[in-house]
Amino acid sequence: MPFSLATWNINSVRLRIGLVLKFLKQYPVDVLCLQEIKCQNDQFPAKKFARAGYPYQAVHGQKGYHGVAIVSRHPLTDISSRAFCEIADCRHVSATVAWGNAEPLAVHSIYIPAGGDEPDPEINPKFKHKLGFLRELKDWFGDDLFRQGQLICGDFNIAPHEDDVWSHKQLLKVVSHTPVETQALDELLAGNHGWIDLVRKHLPYGTKLSSWWSYRAQDWEKSDRGRRLDHIWSTADIAARTTGAEIIRPARGWSSKPSDHVPVIAYFRGPNE
Repeated sequence: MPFSLATWNINSVRLRIGLVLKFLKQYPVDVLCLQEIKCQNDQFPAKKFARAGYPYQAVHGQKGYHGVAIVSRHPLTDISSRAFCEIADCRHVSATVAWGNAEPLAVHSIYIPAGGDEPDPEINPKFKHKLGFLRELKDWFGDDLFRQGQLICGDFNIAPHEDDVWSHKQLLKVVSHTPVETQALDELLAGNHGWIDLVRKHLPYGTKLSSWWSYRAQDWEKSDRGRRLDHIWSTADIAARTTGAEIIRPARGWSSKPSDHVPVIAYFRGPNE
């Protein structure tokens, strides 16, 4: 059977569970990775996901902030999480997905720190945290254990390419598109682990893409000052089985109180296709 996976920074899963269920009804993906769930584990709307067909869940929550989760139609095993920079924020959860008779797929839902407003680690501890997080991520995912059967996704809080922002020149000094951040993400992508950006594999550079639009814009669609902050990457063996990717832009307008991010989906052919 074909397989699909989505990632979405939902910016409070309890506040926007109706939007999530609407998405899952229209786009019944096999696995959904969430970031910024903003609730503790026992507050996660587990029963609502189960009733929607996603009984398998890996949740790493935090009161009022951050928090990540994976919900799945298929069994999840080897559930774990990792702290970065010796800071106990809940920014990572992983699980192995039993995908039919295919080889198991390790899925990581990641929420990289936003980094604050000032792109200077000497005066901004949030930006220092972000750069340190990226360094640890590069070291960890550079390990031999991550050479195959891996997928990482989430809100990376970096728009790495000039086609991933509405204005390359105007955002060069804005956190999320500064050269030090984009270089750090490029080094992670280009490392010896062989990650492939699945969205840009199927929607190549030359076309501007966004997955986030600020709440500050009175008319986000008209101004269209977006950034592609949400990503799905995989190792080469998994990437070879992809059949497409899409960003669900309309979801930004599904509600008067939407998330400022929209879902991103990758599609894969089945093991015998």
